[in-house]
Amino acid sequence: MIRLPLQQEMTGDQQNDLPVVLTVAGFDPSGGAGIIADIKTFVSFGRTPTAAITSLTFQNSEGVFGATHESAASLRAQILPIVEEFRVAAVKTGMLPTREIVLEVARLISEADLPAPVVDPVLRSTSGYELMEADAIDVLIDELMPLARLITPNIPEAEKLTDLRIEDEAGMRAAACKLRQMGARAVLIKGGHLHQRSEVRGQMSEQGFQAIDVLDDEGQVTVFRGEWIDAPPVRGTGCMLSAAIAACLAQGVELTESVKLAKQFVANAIRNASRLATDP
Repeated sequence: MIRLPLQQEMTGDQQNDLPVVLTVAGFDPSGGAGIIADIKTFVSFGRTPTAAITSLTFQNSEGVFGATHESAASLRAQILPIVEEFRVAAVKTGMLPTREIVLEVARLISEADLPAPVVDPVLRSTSGYELMEADAIDVLIDELMPLARLITPNIPEAEKLTDLRIEDEAGMRAAACKLRQMGARAVLIKGGHLHQRSEVRGQMSEQGFQAIDVLDDEGQVTVFRGEWIDAPPVRGTGCMLSAAIAACLAQGVELTESVKLAKQFVANAIRNASRLATDP
């Protein structure tokens, strides 16, 4: 469990006072990504998890095979009882598959006076399944992105949203800047796919491959550099990262520090998965 300053041994009453974090995302029945990954992350940070499902996906570790999406009315019916009972301290969004779902999330954030969300723009699965309809992307940009505290696209998602090609750190910075010009308050571009492209081109620095993420918070740019962990692919790392950032923000941690702590959490998850894969 991630230990932040307020986390100690707690009584039942104290546990009831833990910050409440809401995830609005898709359901992966195999548990590798989506709402289940978010909830596990919230619990690891000592938060009270709440959730609303946007889509029931049909998937496992091999790929996504289909999905049935919720309506705007059913999503609202899930979220309203939560906000009526709890003071939600942070919100994150994941898979928002349709235009009506994106619009409803934006409406609920404004109407219920919810905290500015961490928006993970989940556009496509690793296996290539489209998780967001084309007209929903436009609404995400126009209606939800301006409400967000942070958006967390990976490189293919950032390229899709900006129409820019990202080949290096300078490209990541440029894409983050353009997303802010398009209305985002803060942008974290995740650089995992940059490693894969560099590997294909045979490019590697003298220090070896690095994990690079670029945070642009209202023009203040922070570049996170870390060891590239050579491990088998781990599903749901984008979900875990955005959920971990939201969990930190729920306790009042500043954004840059929240990203740092979240990256440490995901790195530990990848290392642990690698050890499990290699253990006899």
